Amino acid sequence: MTSSRPYLIRALYEWIVDNGFTPYMLVDTALDVVEVPRAFVENGRIILNISPEATHSLVLGNKAVTFNARFSGTAMDVHVPVVSVLAIYARENGQGMMFGDQDDTPPDPGASAKPEVDRVPGAPPEVKRPNLKIVK
Repeated sequence: MTSSRPYLIRALYEWIVDNGFTPYMLVDTALDVVEVPRAFVENGRIILNISPEATHSLVLGNKAVTFNARFSGTAMDVHVPVVSVLAIYARENGQGMMFGDQDDTPPDPGASAKPEVDRVPGAPPEVKRPNLKIVK
């Protein structure tokens, strides 16, 4: 299955705009492919106004959110991968949704249920749960 995040972003965007509020998007700027005005980034995050009045050519796609906007009078193309969107909410009342830092794509069904973990040399052995039997 594909990630639900882009669908939720689109739905919340429409809901916020339909109610006459201003949609804001909180973005994690850690990935190199995030294209935002770096002068406005604080603590690795940026809040973007994605309202129809503030953006031009807004595309809320399955892989990325893209648009053109002015920052301090300078036009800039913005590209934010969907996995970097941490939240979308209304500026006026804060209603919206926060997303986890991790992608919500379910694991591959063919993958093992228990992931392989590299053991640290010198670490204590994995403790197994006791197994009791009734003997008569």
